[in-house]
Amino acid sequence: MSFQSWPRLAVALSLSALAMSAAADPAKPIFVLNSLDADISVVDPVSFKQIKRIPTGKEPHHLYLSPDAKSLLVANALGDSLTFLDPHTAEVQRVVQGIHDPYHLRFSPDMKWLITAANRLDYVNFYSWTPASKTEPLKLVKRISAPKTPSHLAIDSKSSTLYVSLQDSNELLSVDLATQTPRWKITVGEMPADIFLTADDKHILVALTGDAVVEVYDVSAAGGSTPPKLLKRLPTGKGAHSFRAWGDRRHVLVSNRVANTISKIDTQTFTVVDQFPGPSGPDDMEVMGDGKTILVNSRWAGKLTEIDTKTRKVVRQVKVGKSPHGVFTLDSQPRQ
Repeated sequence: MSFQSWPRLAVALSLSALAMSAAADPAKPIFVLNSLDADISVVDPVSFKQIKRIPTGKEPHHLYLSPDAKSLLVANALGDSLTFLDPHTAEVQRVVQGIHDPYHLRFSPDMKWLITAANRLDYVNFYSWTPASKTEPLKLVKRISAPKTPSHLAIDSKSSTLYVSLQDSNELLSVDLATQTPRWKITVGEMPADIFLTADDKHILVALTGDAVVEVYDVSAAGGSTPPKLLKRLPTGKGAHSFRAWGDRRHVLVSNRVANTISKIDTQTFTVVDQFPGPSGPDDMEVMGDGKTILVNSRWAGKLTEIDTKTRKVVRQVKVGKSPHGVFTLDSQPRQ
């Protein structure tokens, strides 16, 4: 081999190494639920283009990662099913039928329970979780009445208490997970949607879609077994709706669907410390792993919007499906 051929060989080896590196660590896809199209848009995070659509059951609403991080669960509310996706490759792993009206879903931290809110049927389902089973990973253990319109769920870090917002009765319900029985129910503000439990389990935030505030409750008394006290009504913006943790165990975002804004809340002082744009009905959000980027569903426009947290400006948008309601990627900040 001549001396002159060495540079070409070095370049070839370098390109080969880069290709192998890229193949070993591909960009993690972004998943967007399209509720009225009954499918999922898969968006490439680099080009920010939709690269494929995955059919789901009817009216998918929320996404949740399995405890082993091997499956992304899609709750198909009107399809009475769950679609399991590979969060790395965006391939369908399986579909589990017979899950009644799974509008919202949460795993308990101890991995014993998968709990779903049956929004239109007014009850909450408790399923035991067997991740290794490909035929029957979920078994219905108990169903409790939760009128009216159970919307969103939150579970404490000890896997002892479940909280449920009741959207059409303006209430917050607490359930003992050990016995799957209600503990208390209190009246909250108008049209409660998402709920967020602080990292220390002491306070719960309730987003009021029928108002312009987030209510803060102290749930620390007697380990959360007694009805909580309202500490504060925190103005954020009209149509306060969905939460996403910032990733530092202190701050949380709330999307204000009517105001077309996103507020950043300090959960130690319970004040709004920053504000971002949220065009066309902001809904569910994701905070990217770089900590500099917010992804938000622009629900009324059928788009996924990328926001720069430093400049507080919209960077780009991509057209997805009808009524996007859920966004997820593995390349994200922690969800607490």
